[in-house]
Amino acid sequence: MNSLEHRAFKEELFGQFARIGRALANAHRLELLDLLAQGERTVEELAREAGMSVANTSRHLQELRAARLVEVRREGLYRHYRLADERVFGLWRALRELGEARLAEVDRLVRTHLEDRNSLEPVDAEELLERIHRGEVVVLDVRPEKEYRAGHIPGARSVPLERLEAYLEELPREVEIVAYCRGPYCVFADEAVALLRSRGYRARRLTEGLPDWRAAGMPVESAAG
Repeated sequence: MNSLEHRAFKEELFGQFARIGRALANAHRLELLDLLAQGERTVEELAREAGMSVANTSRHLQELRAARLVEVRREGLYRHYRLADERVFGLWRALRELGEARLAEVDRLVRTHLEDRNSLEPVDAEELLERIHRGEVVVLDVRPEKEYRAGHIPGARSVPLERLEAYLEELPREVEIVAYCRGPYCVFADEAVALLRSRGYRARRLTEGLPDWRAAGMPVESAAG
């Protein structure tokens, strides 16, 4: 390979990598990846969760699909999207962690909107798994039930946040409760812990969400077993 051929090769190669960068360079598309990390979703479900129109959501999904970051399954009139593989979540997680480390604005936003989080005494994945094995804790998955069915921490109870108050009588008061949701920026678990504590329960939140738990190699169950 001569120098001109080598230069052409490098430009084409890095141009292909840039396809992924361009696909990620949009806040809405990053949120869609974060939602798809919970499990397969239809365009309509994603649009509702992300607060976008179906047409706009579909356009962003096509951009992600063109970069081979998501895949689609058609069933009747509906299109079901999912992450192409686990490395896509790893890429989003690496970007998230880099932003936390390098962008002061990320820290400011988290402190502004999640300022009471430290008072909720977060528990990390390793500690939670040990306590599950010892039978010392009740784990609540406060995400929507569909996300729970797609994958959850073994033994966790599915109690979506909007149903939690009606479920309180089913929870033991002598055992600590740990709630988890979608990820570090999801507030479902924060709100669940605040409600539980206001009713006299001992409760804490998991530091991250189910996708991070899975990525760490922790065991995961699904509704199909």
